[in-house]
Amino acid sequence: MTAWDAEALRASIPGVVAILVRRGADFASAEDAVQTALVRALERTDPASVRDLRAWLVTTAWRAFLDQARSDAARSAREERIAAEPEPGPASHHDDTLRLYFLCAHPSLSPTSAIALTLRAIAGLTTRQIADAFLVPEPTMAQRISRAKQRLAGVPLDQPGDLSRVLRVLYLLFNEGYSGEIDLAVEAVRVTRQLALLTDEPEVRGLLSLMLLHHARRAARVVDGRLVPLAEQDRSRWDVEAIAEGIDILQAALARDRLGQYQAQAAIAALHADAPTAAETDWVQVVEWYDELVRLADSPVVRLGRAIAVGEAEGPRAGLAALEPLDPDLPRFHAARAYLLERTGDVEAAAAEYDEAARRATSSLEQEHLLRQAARLHAAREPDA
Repeated sequence: MTAWDAEALRASIPGVVAILVRRGADFASAEDAVQTALVRALERTDPASVRDLRAWLVTTAWRAFLDQARSDAARSAREERIAAEPEPGPASHHDDTLRLYFLCAHPSLSPTSAIALTLRAIAGLTTRQIADAFLVPEPTMAQRISRAKQRLAGVPLDQPGDLSRVLRVLYLLFNEGYSGEIDLAVEAVRVTRQLALLTDEPEVRGLLSLMLLHHARRAARVVDGRLVPLAEQDRSRWDVEAIAEGIDILQAALARDRLGQYQAQAAIAALHADAPTAAETDWVQVVEWYDELVRLADSPVVRLGRAIAVGEAEGPRAGLAALEPLDPDLPRFHAARAYLLERTGDVEAAAAEYDEAARRATSSLEQEHLLRQAARLHAAREPDA
């Protein structure tokens, strides 16, 4: 007996959900019907007899939806209209799937809800898997997803979507990183690859390139439970294939001459990836790309990154001057200031800044790293015994 292709099943989910929504099902019912179809697929003992997987899933999910609609006590004229529609065929229009991305990133949803719904309806993860990834109980995540679906009730699939919002949701999903059974960074890359097949917008490829270039450094970022800064990472542990792919995708996007913030961020990541050593990084170009990023999407976080790059390209005092206008409550402000102060030779001030940065750290890995930096500088200030 031939086994089902689990990856093909998961990849079919967004398109099938989108078809049902387009044909009149509300989002929650469509998503439930597709899950029913997936269960029925896994119960089949003859998957090899299914010639067109997507068409079979559409038909099975549509019938499941109609069965549920007919069983409701409060059937309406809308149900009769839906039931009278002919069964959808294997529809290959990618616009439906693209609109589902827009729906999952609807402005009525919070970023967390949008991410959870994207993982459920597009990535095809179970509620338990999503709950495990976010370290919350399954009933909590089920309620969160249910509320998100309710908010989308009545939202037509043919409304114009905001691609920038979709990209923002995927960017946040990637930054959630990894916890437990599900690697959210890997899921973000996989879903963004799907989106890249649906649209030729350069920014989609810019985001995919950015993800690949950052993900390529993952094995070197945390070693033996310790956070390793970029400058100290063992570059032989970087994934050269992912870097090559990321750079190729970026170059193709830049050739379209429609620069966006994700392409600019990817260009900065590519300069880091292309340098044989940290000392050989082309910091002048990094600053130039940060200037483009400021023009495209100015924010305190971007300004902070630019200040560090200026400190490398023009010297630590120039970096401190660039840092000066920023709010000290900005995440990683004190860590950046500590690094630049140490480079000026002001060890005492740098140690105090590392202490403050550790106090404000939002993850244990980051906090432990900053405490080690502070301890190193405090030890350097102690007189010889």
